Amino acid sequence: MSGFKREIKLYDAVMLVSGSMIGSGIFVVSADVARQTGASGWLLASWLLAGILTLIGALSYGELTSMYPHAGGQYVFLQKAYGKLLAFLYGWSFFAVIQTGTIAAVAVAFSKYTGVLFPGLINDTTEWFVLGETSFKLTSQRFLAILSILLLTWVNTKGVKEGKLIQNVFSTTKIGAILLLIVLGFALGSNAEVIKANFTDMFTASKSTVDNGILNTTSLTFFGIILALGVTQVGTLFSSDAWNGLTFAGDEVVNPTKTIPRGMAIGTLLVVGLYFIMNLSYLFILPLKGDPNGVDVMSRGIQFASEDRVAAATAIVIGGAKFAIITALLIMISTFGCNNGLILSGARVYYTMAKDGLFFKNFGKLNKNGVPQNALWWQGIWASVLCLTGKYGDLLDYFMGVVILFYAFTILGIFILRKKEPSLERPVKAPLFPVLPALYIFLAFSLVIILFKEKPQFTIPGLVIVALGIPVFYWFKKKSAE
Repeated sequence: MSGFKREIKLYDAVMLVSGSMIGSGIFVVSADVARQTGASGWLLASWLLAGILTLIGALSYGELTSMYPHAGGQYVFLQKAYGKLLAFLYGWSFFAVIQTGTIAAVAVAFSKYTGVLFPGLINDTTEWFVLGETSFKLTSQRFLAILSILLLTWVNTKGVKEGKLIQNVFSTTKIGAILLLIVLGFALGSNAEVIKANFTDMFTASKSTVDNGILNTTSLTFFGIILALGVTQVGTLFSSDAWNGLTFAGDEVVNPTKTIPRGMAIGTLLVVGLYFIMNLSYLFILPLKGDPNGVDVMSRGIQFASEDRVAAATAIVIGGAKFAIITALLIMISTFGCNNGLILSGARVYYTMAKDGLFFKNFGKLNKNGVPQNALWWQGIWASVLCLTGKYGDLLDYFMGVVILFYAFTILGIFILRKKEPSLERPVKAPLFPVLPALYIFLAFSLVIILFKEKPQFTIPGLVIVALGIPVFYWFKKKSAE
């Protein structure tokens, strides 16, 4: 096969970006943000901060993608700015956990919500196989998660046209369904007392924790609020992540220098807007503060929605318990479509690494349909293994600080490349340069520092796993030279 097929047009690009971003996070993350901040104003501020960072990142990436509109995206940008080692460490982390761990987490979310429809058939309690005293086990829930990964992997081996068709159908469906849920929420679920309680005192912050069933609430100082906003970005930024997935498929985009920046900008803006309005609808329907021992969705509030399923709780208020089934279906569609985008885009990074001699050679081959089949299958297999371990969530916690750090380095690369490659054509330039990119870098490094302070048990192991890639880099480099 001579190369990739250019099949992705602007609408496909927007659906790939928005569909990959919207997984399960928007339906559950607000509960933890509400516990960490204790006020509606700071809940909205947390999502707004994540939205601003994501938008600045997407707009700034426009310059990089217009310079290097090729398969590999962020890996290529890092290599051009810093050299092969840092680029490899990103790719290594991407394959080991960032992309595959996200695929595993989204697949398990899909199977978990399928279990809402078939609780006796699909669950994580009936063990089919257990490896000793470890968390490595096979259950019906994990089996369905793996099956969904392998099915989507197989579809994507048939060609980018088939992959984008799945993406377009599922992304369009879930965006429409989310909009319908928002409209119904405002029309049927709004509660005057709840609105008054949530919006009367919007910025008196507090942190709520539960110890042995007892609720403890601690008021936050200004510095405490800054730390809380930083910590909540783990969830809100994770919910907004994968906006850069389109850049990984640069060689398959029609008119990439224009389509990729536009697709990222439109798709990201669409999702950021949806997320903010979705949280407003939560606050119009459910009280923010609640009781962990509450007997119904209103008494538990957003903070203590059952299993953090805030969207399901709002659905119950709108239309009763049966309406919550519709929400489960929506999340199934959302997570299935999200994983299709992640699977499609992720394999292109390993393909490019292999072409550079920095990954397994067979990852760098295209099949007769013009897609990196071997990279797709190995990505699917490793994500499936992570499903079985049950530790993908922990791994993603380890890596959120690392993900933010790599984004910061990538956008810092815009400054470096303007000096290294001043004559290289830039059909699109980062808006308000250097102000917006510099603001992103400052905020990103600030968040990493906060995560180091507040969650060192996650952030430090994440960096250790990245560092383990250094000897692997030199091993691949030696093999490539032989």
